Amino acid sequence: MICTTVKPGTECGFMTKTGCGYTGGACLPIVEQCEGCQRITEASQGRYCVSYPNPSVKWKTNHCNFATHAKLDTGAPGQTKINPLKASKRGSKKK
Repeated sequence: MICTTVKPGTECGFMTKTGCGYTGGACLPIVEQCEGCQRITEASQGRYCVSYPNPSVKWKTNHCNFATHAKLDTGAPGQTKINPLKASKRGSKKK
């Protein structure tokens, strides 16, 4: 539906016939970590995320799963995680 609160005239997945369905009745502005994301939209009252109504909650765990500009740090290249149970079994076979 079309937003009638903070992003008037834009398509919003949180709008219902009775108004904004998000807690508080309106989307919240983006946070500093959101800068550079492609999901940001400009509105007359500020900048908002298209995918989530409260971006600060998404960044509490250090990474937003909707972020298009942030990459997850998977560790050193070529380094894989080894299951300790399998490693102990491999060690016992070598004896």
